Amino acid sequence: MAVLDESTLADPVALTRALVDIASVSEDEAEITDAIVAALSGRPHLTVQRDGNVVFARTDLGRERRVMLAGHTDTVPHHANFPSRTEGDVMWGCGTSDMKSGTAIALHLAATLTNPRHDLSFAFYDCEEIEAEKNGLNRVAATHPEWLEADFAFLLEPTYAAVEAGCQGTMRVDVRTTGVRAHAARSWLGRNAIHDAAEVLNRLARYEARRVTIDGCEYREGLNAMFISGGVAGNVVPDECVVQINFRFAPDRDIAGAEAHLREVFGGLDVTVVDAAPGALPGLDAPAAKDFLAAVGRPAAAKLGWTDVARFAALGVPAVNYGPGDPNLAHKQDERVEIPKIIECAAVLRDYLSLEA
Repeated sequence: MAVLDESTLADPVALTRALVDIASVSEDEAEITDAIVAALSGRPHLTVQRDGNVVFARTDLGRERRVMLAGHTDTVPHHANFPSRTEGDVMWGCGTSDMKSGTAIALHLAATLTNPRHDLSFAFYDCEEIEAEKNGLNRVAATHPEWLEADFAFLLEPTYAAVEAGCQGTMRVDVRTTGVRAHAARSWLGRNAIHDAAEVLNRLARYEARRVTIDGCEYREGLNAMFISGGVAGNVVPDECVVQINFRFAPDRDIAGAEAHLREVFGGLDVTVVDAAPGALPGLDAPAAKDFLAAVGRPAAAKLGWTDVARFAALGVPAVNYGPGDPNLAHKQDERVEIPKIIECAAVLRDYLSLEA
């Protein structure tokens, strides 16, 4: 098992490197979870609990406010970018940006911030990068909702050291066209479902996505084909084609509204919802959010992407995204994080959360 020693836990840069070098592709997070449990267990200022590959830790110091810091431990599959390597002020490797650098900061603060200004809770969870039903935070919200109670929460997702408020919702749908099979030599006796899928693609090409401003944050929607599948054999006119489409929607739409919109866009076609997760409104009017924005010293921007901020919003907990990674590098083969950003975010959060602040 990987061991996170005290010197590593004391340095968020070294800790980022150590976490990146533990392989933890979604649904294979046991080793990194074991390492986190071992690192936090036995610390007198923390209560540590585990549910599957979710680790929850908290202080109980009688403070008036509780703040949550959360980060997922999984990554997308490696693509010749494991383990990490460092060149100058840049660390390269799968998960460096999304989001082991942010998760490392949360783990660093959990281990070392023993006398915080607020009571603190920490959640380290699995399966964020795959379908919502497997998300560890989603499971804990159902089985241990009390673990996630807080006055304010930070998701240490990649934001390049900016505050990103709320998040987009996401929905995947299958749009299916059906035809009639026939021998390719007598194609006029059938109807080609792949040809009929041109109507789906044409509607996507004509689609004009909204831009929505909420609390000063501009959310950009997007509607895109992700997969297309169909075909039977090299000499058979296909009778079915499926185009899977992803819709990223602004948080002024709920799931029902997003589905209604897609059924309007693809009216007359067979639409099946495959997966959906709601967005989250910015929540910048919360006192803790105002305090943190003042500490950072610059305004918040919209989070263009889905994050577990939405889960906290559903529980009535205002939350923001704040982390060192660059969101434009997430999931890329050349994923990397700038070491000064790790140091900056760790210092800002420590100052905000420390009793002396």
